[in-house]
Amino acid sequence: MNILVGLDYGKVRCGIAISDPNHMIASPHKTVNNNLLIDSLIEINNEYVISKLIIGLPKKMNNQIFDLEHDIQSVIKKIKKSIPSVIIERVDERFTSKISKYFLNVSSHKQKNRRNKENLDKISASLILQTYIDQK
Repeated sequence: MNILVGLDYGKVRCGIAISDPNHMIASPHKTVNNNLLIDSLIEINNEYVISKLIIGLPKKMNNQIFDLEHDIQSVIKKIKKSIPSVIIERVDERFTSKISKYFLNVSSHKQKNRRNKENLDKISASLILQTYIDQK
């Protein structure tokens, strides 16, 4: 069964989301430190087979790209080397963090869950992935 994987790449850690086999629904999967990202993607690929990896494109409101894009381009090269069969596409990730914070605030009664940045990262990844799915 192949799936789509969404990635919210950050300076320290990445949120990862996966789709259902029909590529209809994105679900938060996990958050990993950047140094463990490639290994985590390889594990996911071994378990499910990643058909496409959707990575957020960090744009400012004036359409300029954040400096983080240099790091993302570097990790894309590593991913292509480690999992050559995966197709990588990009999706504008503006507002995903704000939407994720709002979602956590309205859905979680526990302040601990709302403040956990790992939850924000994987929810942001699912928003990136769901945006891609909805645009298809």
